[in-house]
Amino acid sequence: QAQFVESGGGLVQPGESLRLSCTLPGGVLRYVNMAWFRQVPGKEREWVAGIGTVFTRGGFATKYATAVKDRITIARDNSKNTIYLEINNLKPEDTARYYCNQVTSLQSMDPNVDRWGQGTQVTVSS
Repeated sequence: QAQFVESGGGLVQPGESLRLSCTLPGGVLRYVNMAWFRQVPGKEREWVAGIGTVFTRGGFATKYATAVKDRITIARDNSKNTIYLEINNLKPEDTARYYCNQVTSLQSMDPNVDRWGQGTQVTVSS
């Protein structure tokens, strides 16, 4: 099956911001819950944000990990078939490879193991 494709990472200094993008070639993302994960060096993947499919009260349902809640915004643009993750005030602790994936629900954050992409590297260093 097709894998997700992430982009937008890079080498940045603390305090800067990045917007990561995610798409699925040949796929339509508007119908699925999506989430961003990150692989911290030496650790297992962890989820950082998720976004649902139902647009209500001016936006989609979202969920954020406590560690990044105040600095991260997840969004989706169905017209572009793209999921975004904006990370503000980047810290060295944010250094990781970031991945997006379909999840069964925002409660479980259970990813589709067949569609992991290559991710995009975010390195925060002065």
